[in-house]
Amino acid sequence: MQMPRSRRFDLALALVASALLGACASPSRTPAPVEDRTGMRVAPAPAVATPEPPKLPGAENAGKPGYYTVKPGDTIIRIGLENGQNWRDIARWNNLDNPNLIETGQVLRVQPPVAAAVATADGVVTRPVAPASASTAPLPPASAAASSPRGTVTAAAPTLPVNTPPVAPGDDEVNFAWPTGSGAAVLAGFDEQKNKGVDIGGKVGDPVLAAADGRVVYAGAGLRGYGNLIILKHNNTYLTAYAHNQSLLVKEDQAVRKGQKIAEMGSSDTDRVKLHFEIRRQGKPVDPTRYLPPR
Repeated sequence: MQMPRSRRFDLALALVASALLGACASPSRTPAPVEDRTGMRVAPAPAVATPEPPKLPGAENAGKPGYYTVKPGDTIIRIGLENGQNWRDIARWNNLDNPNLIETGQVLRVQPPVAAAVATADGVVTRPVAPASASTAPLPPASAAASSPRGTVTAAAPTLPVNTPPVAPGDDEVNFAWPTGSGAAVLAGFDEQKNKGVDIGGKVGDPVLAAADGRVVYAGAGLRGYGNLIILKHNNTYLTAYAHNQSLLVKEDQAVRKGQKIAEMGSSDTDRVKLHFEIRRQGKPVDPTRYLPPR
């Protein structure tokens, strides 16, 4: 007996549905691995060593006496002030083609080489003493100093470690005078942490006077926080600084006399008219009132 057409259709539909359900329930198959038919094996890439950062100039001298490691924000002018040196001498001792390009971590010589007497850029002759066992070349005749540019004299001798003896009491002492007129009031006194000198009041244009004989080692506005600034070097021990001026009346490398007008008072890089005056002994700020005569 032949099965009705409708029955055959229902049976076929049931078989299709059963096949579909079985396919969904079957476990997934892992694809066959791809074979490398070239016969070549690829070696793993070698580990790349991280190169060491290049050493900055003078790194071998870090921590040694007479050397300074550059910190963030330093400039050659500030380094000279903090170490009691003419910034030009520091640039020359370190063979800096561009003194404005110094890097954090770079190590700079901030004391003159001990090999021989040297007439520095500011005209101050330094004669550091070498160890007794070291031999140094004889100094050139005095005529050589007069004929050389900027008075610089160097003798051919090996570089020796810095061994400058401490300044004996009374050596290089300076008879300082007040850098302003007698009527000017002290607005703020010395504080080693907050104020590295004294602030003296006055009016715009009041004369600023050299506190002692010396030579200008800096005149400009390149030291942040000081405005129009003059730095005088008096000898191997003492510097003086005159900040916030309205105008500067002297130039770098110029010799000045005690009491000479070197600037006019102003308010550059500060909130009021005043003179900020510092005395630095071997680069360290000291209380100017201990060195100035009583008023």
